[in-house]
Amino acid sequence: MMMMTPHPLRALATLAAALILSACSTFMPPTQVEPNLPTQWYAPLPHQGTVGGLTQWWERQGDPLLVELIAAAQAVSPSVSQALARVEAARAQQATASGALLPNLNAQYAASRGVSQPNIPVTNTQQLGLQSQWEIDLVGANRAVSRAAQANVDGSQAQWHDARVSVAAEVANLYYSQSTCLQQLALAERDATSRGETARLTEINAKAGFLAPSLGAMARASAADGNSRLTQQRALCDLNTKALVALTAIPEPDLKAKMAAAPVNAKQNAPISVASVPAQTIMQRPDVFSAERDVMVASAQVGAAKAQRLPRLSLNGSIAGTRLTTGGVDTEGTTWSFGPLAVSLPVFDGGQRAAAVKASEANYEAVVVAYRGKVRQAVREVEEALITLASTEARTQDAIVSTKGYAESLAATQSRFGQGLASLVELEDARRNALASESAQLALALERN
Repeated sequence: MMMMTPHPLRALATLAAALILSACSTFMPPTQVEPNLPTQWYAPLPHQGTVGGLTQWWERQGDPLLVELIAAAQAVSPSVSQALARVEAARAQQATASGALLPNLNAQYAASRGVSQPNIPVTNTQQLGLQSQWEIDLVGANRAVSRAAQANVDGSQAQWHDARVSVAAEVANLYYSQSTCLQQLALAERDATSRGETARLTEINAKAGFLAPSLGAMARASAADGNSRLTQQRALCDLNTKALVALTAIPEPDLKAKMAAAPVNAKQNAPISVASVPAQTIMQRPDVFSAERDVMVASAQVGAAKAQRLPRLSLNGSIAGTRLTTGGVDTEGTTWSFGPLAVSLPVFDGGQRAAAVKASEANYEAVVVAYRGKVRQAVREVEEALITLASTEARTQDAIVSTKGYAESLAATQSRFGQGLASLVELEDARRNALASESAQLALALERN
């Protein structure tokens, strides 16, 4: 009985089909994990928790100067520039990973001149051809690397947005701090002027014998204290200006002119809106989105490491046109080859591939823990912000009433002091209360911003 020997290519094709079927089962752990978010916010929600769009948030503040300063700071920020460079690098890596899924094609040209055998004329040889090589991704190793590279691109883009948000927040905080500082400076100037005038009148009355010399000393001390507060407040405003100049790279005279021409109006601030479902708010954060993409990258790395332990299939091919010139006679022809179709099966590597799988799995577990930690931290920050916002809103009305009452009390006490019906101690006490109340109201407005 005659035995039929199977064709080598047919046997390899059968093996490839079997490998493809076996590769249908995924090697990767879950690319998405449950973040374990709470089902609701436990801090009070502003405006009944209506969903607000985050697009063009800073434009909605209604302050063109703030938008201009943020844009200037983002344009010169080293952190934003570095994040953008990481995005470009990730895109380049993704292009490299995607290219590994396709065949490589190279063009070659070769020319030679020589005598290959005795008594044979000189031969000129020219050859122009194409060579191709393709690793067939049977078990999904290259696809896993490509998916990891794409997730890395998404994550790096989220980090870029996170850097931009951080810079914008830093500029906005300084911008509102400077606005509040300038208002505090104006308050300190009025207070110092008032204390100085009181000290002048008290000194006149003390020299005339109508008041005790100790009251004149008290008035002078109060005036000096007011001037000291004014000097300190002016220095704080100068420090804020220096910080804004460093962030935006705008020359200091230009920045001061811009801020003087466009004072901040607190009533312009956009309303605060927070989604009623935590996931709708938390998952919009760039840092959380980036951490989620890190999980996808780590999962794909596990799949790629496991795929390295499986057989690999590669295919080569070439085609070339050849021209030989010998003794004035030209001979032309075409050569081609298909193969070899080769299967590579890892046999022994001293445990390197197994160690790579364990390392990638350990990294995956660490990334998952980091992701869930990032989500918990994000929930905490939002909850704390909601509590702070609710607290400032609840205290605002009381602060307004307090400031108005102490201002009226100060005006009445100053009038009585001018008529000799109130003591300097009463006047200083009323002035101190009025100053503290107005300063607290300005600080409360800054806290809400």
